[in-house]
Amino acid sequence: MLIMLSKTKEQIERDEQIYQLTTLVAGRFTLQEALDKLAEAAVKITGFKACSIRLLDEEAGDLKMRSTYGLSEEYRNKGPVTKDDPVIKSAFAGNAVVLDDMRDDNRVSYKDSTIKEGLVGQLTVAMKFRDKPIGVLRLYSGKPVHFEDGDMDLARAIGSQCAVAITNARLYAEAIEAARITEQMRLAGHIQRRMIPEKAPKVSGYDIAATYIPCFDVGGDFYDFLKLSDNKIAIAIADVIGKGIPAAIITSSFRGALRAYSETHWSDELLETIRRLNKMACQECAPGEFISLFYGILDTKQRTVTYCNCGHEPPALYRDKHFIDLNKGGLVLGVLADAEYQYETIELKESDYLLFYTDGLIDAVNFEGDIWGRERLLQTFDKCKKDSASQMINNILGFRRRFVGLAPQVDDTSMIIVNVIKPASI
Repeated sequence: MLIMLSKTKEQIERDEQIYQLTTLVAGRFTLQEALDKLAEAAVKITGFKACSIRLLDEEAGDLKMRSTYGLSEEYRNKGPVTKDDPVIKSAFAGNAVVLDDMRDDNRVSYKDSTIKEGLVGQLTVAMKFRDKPIGVLRLYSGKPVHFEDGDMDLARAIGSQCAVAITNARLYAEAIEAARITEQMRLAGHIQRRMIPEKAPKVSGYDIAATYIPCFDVGGDFYDFLKLSDNKIAIAIADVIGKGIPAAIITSSFRGALRAYSETHWSDELLETIRRLNKMACQECAPGEFISLFYGILDTKQRTVTYCNCGHEPPALYRDKHFIDLNKGGLVLGVLADAEYQYETIELKESDYLLFYTDGLIDAVNFEGDIWGRERLLQTFDKCKKDSASQMINNILGFRRRFVGLAPQVDDTSMIIVNVIKPASI
């Protein structure tokens, strides 16, 4: 009766120890912390001499020693164990593999190291997660011992808990890394938005407004205003094909090049700037990547705009209730290093409007899959033309928002409006 009570107490203690493993399963530990705690817990629960945990490296095809308890550093580093090892293969097949005496078993590869370590018996069970082997748990005894069915069941239970804890630790590590990347993306987006002018320039005789709405933290849209002289302002709007950090890196690099190349350009020199930008884009862009750009020089005194459209959504010149596309130019940047480009100069009149935008503005879709489109944009523009440039932008975005509703969008939106008005001095 006393023996029975003793066994019951021992079983209760084992059950309690196994239950404690669930704290490792749910705990927020690094992978190495979880492995070390599990190896120690396995020894204390089973009462054996030592424990080792090996994790499967799919690429290398072997099992890396990741944690031990009760084993020397020399034994830890005794040599590789592959997934073709007969003991490992049997364990991965679902068996609890027992070696009664490792000193005299042909399945043992490192007998000298085993004898020197003072190990005799070994029990190996696979650690699996969703039926996929991720490693093995090994228990060692220092003397000949007969492993009972209860020992094997206990080892399997520990191995199962280990697999869950290991997977949880990996997911936790991935969550931390994801949070780190998210924070980096947020900071990158903040830096990128700082590169876009907060306000459009104030110029006598012109009402200018602009906006940039990123779809994600970082994106491929940008616009810029560059003062070339007292009477000349360069207006650039571009869209780097791509999303996320790669597009943001190219965008930042391209913006820097644009500013550097824009120091001297007028008439034919404008085309030289475009050629240089195209060569730079060809060097920076990977296959399938390219940049659409509209680059125009506004002469505020002569009231002209000289531009080159490099595969960008054609800006619209609104005059006398008609829209004129500004599509003179050439191929998108980054495709052909020797591509040829053209430019055009247009005389502006009072009450003219210039509308620049990226395709994210017109490609917005609603839940039915309908695209807002260029036609709706121009119709909306015509309704709002009596407002200021900034109010026109707000109204256009408001109309688009009502069209798409809460449908998620996948592209950035940039827009610039220039209204030719009577100079303040007149």
